[in-house]
Amino acid sequence: MRGQKLHSPQSVHRVLRILDLLSTSADPLSLAEISRRLASPKSSIVSLLHGLEEAHYVRSTENGWWLGSGAFGLGSALVAARERLPSSVIIHAGMVDLAKASGETVIFAVLNEDRTGITYLDVVESRETVRFTVSIGNRRELYCTAGGRVLLSEMTPQQVDDYLASVEPAAWTDSTMTDRQAICDAVSAAREAGVAQTIDQAANGATGTAALVRAAGGQVPGALIVASPTARSRDRLADLRQQVLDAAASISRNLGFTG
Repeated sequence: MRGQKLHSPQSVHRVLRILDLLSTSADPLSLAEISRRLASPKSSIVSLLHGLEEAHYVRSTENGWWLGSGAFGLGSALVAARERLPSSVIIHAGMVDLAKASGETVIFAVLNEDRTGITYLDVVESRETVRFTVSIGNRRELYCTAGGRVLLSEMTPQQVDDYLASVEPAAWTDSTMTDRQAICDAVSAAREAGVAQTIDQAANGATGTAALVRAAGGQVPGALIVASPTARSRDRLADLRQQVLDAAASISRNLGFTG
């Protein structure tokens, strides 16, 4: 690039932010406006803009700066590359990252065809000696698991009522919630928070924390779950909720969800 070279992480970051700004703006942006939004001096921004213009990633108009043909070509190529990459690969990569960040077992669960339970489709086990261990293909109830409750939260209240009318909630532990209204309230709380968390509900000593993963069209392929020993989780329940929310959002973005 002419003028300012891309020899520093800061320059690379500014270039990406410029492209991001222009791609989300309905109108061309002036140099002053770009400088203001990036909180960067005009002298630094203009050098990067000229370099991007030479590569056809941006173009200068009488009303300001706008995306160029190179940016649209790159965007199309990136979309095509993402479409060639199986969603399972994207989801698994996010699960590995979450397992490293949380130190716990991470599960991806899908709603069963009859919509009365969940099935574990993928698992990344914790490296801790004491850990939550499950097998791919295992099935669990909706009403007493974090993954089940967060998937129920995507249903309408009527669908949740219909589901609860079709099952007889059993007590798997002394803590299992079996009252239908209490379960509805827990599902509503998950819907509002975007995350569900259960403690000793489906198994003694097990804590689950789950959030929804969304694909490009907004549809929900499944739930991302952190499963951890309750004894190790009690002092960091809020942290686990945030980690799961952040990881689910990251995976969803990589799947093309922009909502």
